[in-house]
Amino acid sequence: MKNYEGARTIDGIRVLVDGKPLDERTDIQLFSTSGFEWTYAGDAPRQLALALLANHLEDDDMALQLSESFMNAVVTDFDNDWKLTGDEIATALESLGYKHSETATVNP
Repeated sequence: MKNYEGARTIDGIRVLVDGKPLDERTDIQLFSTSGFEWTYAGDAPRQLALALLANHLEDDDMALQLSESFMNAVVTDFDNDWKLTGDEIATALESLGYKHSETATVNP
């Protein structure tokens, strides 16, 4: 199980997955040129949502499809410093109607 954490430091925003920097995944979609953010809905928080989901799901298309809903449901509620497990991401996705299977689907 992967572990994700974010912090606002004197040097700026830091987001890690298992102790290593989380890739912004701007190759999938560029929402923000200023990196990650959280605690509100916007371009930088959506970039974080996309990066978290792409890393967790290992499915870029599904991560993009779910990024706005995940941002609104999860990323907007992060504190200045936060931790999130892969299991917590899976639970949040289930509450959004995502069912993981060989052919993943999102229920309307």
